[in-house]
Amino acid sequence: MKKERLTSRILASTKQKPADLVIRNGRIVNVFTKELTSGDIAITDGVVVGIGNYSGIREIDANGRFVAPGLIDAHVHIESSMVTPHQFSQIVLPHGVTSVITDPHEIANVMGAAGIDFMLNDSESVMLDIFVMLPSCVPATAFENSGAVLSAKDLQQFIKHERVLGIAEVMDFPAVLRADNEMLEKLLLSAQRDGHAAGLKENDLNVYRTAGISTDHECVTKEEVIERLRRGMYVMLREGSVAKNLEALLEAVTEANAHRCLFCTDDKHLDDLIDEGSIDYNVRTAIRHGLNPITAISMASLHAAQCYGLHMKGAVAPGYDADLILLDNLEEFAISEVYKNGVLVGQGGAYAGPIGERISVKKVRETVNIAGYTKNSLQIHMAENTTANVIGINPNNLVTEHLIEKVETRNGHFVPSIEKDLLKIAVIERHKATGNIGLGIVKGLGLKRGAIATTVAHDSHNIIAAGANDEDILTAVKALQNMEGGLVVVDGGNILAELPLAVAGLMSEENFQRVYEQIKTIDASLMQLGAPTHFNAFLTLSFLSLPVIPHLKITDCGLFKMAEFQHISVPVAK
Repeated sequence: MKKERLTSRILASTKQKPADLVIRNGRIVNVFTKELTSGDIAITDGVVVGIGNYSGIREIDANGRFVAPGLIDAHVHIESSMVTPHQFSQIVLPHGVTSVITDPHEIANVMGAAGIDFMLNDSESVMLDIFVMLPSCVPATAFENSGAVLSAKDLQQFIKHERVLGIAEVMDFPAVLRADNEMLEKLLLSAQRDGHAAGLKENDLNVYRTAGISTDHECVTKEEVIERLRRGMYVMLREGSVAKNLEALLEAVTEANAHRCLFCTDDKHLDDLIDEGSIDYNVRTAIRHGLNPITAISMASLHAAQCYGLHMKGAVAPGYDADLILLDNLEEFAISEVYKNGVLVGQGGAYAGPIGERISVKKVRETVNIAGYTKNSLQIHMAENTTANVIGINPNNLVTEHLIEKVETRNGHFVPSIEKDLLKIAVIERHKATGNIGLGIVKGLGLKRGAIATTVAHDSHNIIAAGANDEDILTAVKALQNMEGGLVVVDGGNILAELPLAVAGLMSEENFQRVYEQIKTIDASLMQLGAPTHFNAFLTLSFLSLPVIPHLKITDCGLFKMAEFQHISVPVAK
């Protein structure tokens, strides 16, 4: 900070000159003492410089409304919103989210360092503070093919960037357990290290903490939260579009341990962000489940700031950034206005701030590169009356079941069964035209006909498709090639709906309003296929290729059993 700027702030704090902005007659949510206080809030140069009795060049009457600190999403993959950071910022700011900590490992798995560059550059001119944790696992495991491999040396170039905070979720626990040299090199890049402790038991957590990994966002039970808190970890209570864990995890939060608890969305679809909210939804849910409103707000602000060393964020107090939310109702967390660095950016649920400059997406296009394939490429060879290893879906949960099912065959090949809800699933490598196609069977997706396919397939983002017949699966894959990635719904050889995602096959070039309309069209077409309404078929499909989550998943190399960290065959071995 330049001396002139600091001087200006001190002069305003000492009342030797008027503040840039003063907010009067507000009830301040004090996250330090967990009480409501009062006083004028004086803001100069985007920072709170005093609370008390102040005059300002501009003055706003809060009329008794509550003034809370801006919210922080402690862990989010912006790519999952299917819009660029430029557009994402305009969606979440009106919901009171003024800072996010993002892990760009989705685009990094497609494009490596060039993808990280794009996310940093596209977020440079937006009002939202977008901090970055560098992807630690590209690819997520050695059991699949992604578009890039990032070593510690590749990440080194970003570590001194002012918005880079540390190393993102370490998904490759076996590499940590082995003290793998490359993993250690990545960990040593920064003391701030995020975890991914899905399914890890007590001794595994000991290893994680010994490696300096301090957070986890993968808890699904109250007991897991407590285990991690006892070992000194910060726990992020997640509520995304697929992983809806918040209500179960709130059972573990008490006034005594809440200071180590944060909120995150991880992966949340654009339509859910618009219709439901972001971290504001987590806060409202926590309050509704009996948590003290100020404690819930603290988890969404100060606690996240403390976890990541954001010393000027997370509170309404002198020396803190003027990231503020004006609330009509504390219990309902009803947001009326949002200020970022003292600038109005959200009003009545709509974005009200300046629009930053959009950058070119030319360098992050043309990422769908598939080798030749035919209908025969999709055949799962099985003997008559064979039982199969089947992926069982748990609605609104990333964890799948490993099922053993008797399946129908014809001429030595698996045949999907609508009656038994057994569909074919395929992951097709789309980065380097290797020709890899992983085939499997999935139960619980609920489609009655047709096929769906997408290039959003965590974390390597190959093409993933599922359907009731091979012809529609092939039609869907071809459509994805033609539009450089996205989502597509097919029935009877006809494309019912499509959402182009030409930016790395993950994000749209369009503005968020247009993408929202396209998502609604996709949702309507899913209903034509008979898809269930209590979970989103596309979102569920996109996580079935994530091999670091229990229990059975699928990659471009085939079925993957996480407990054994190895691939298995579709037919059950005798």
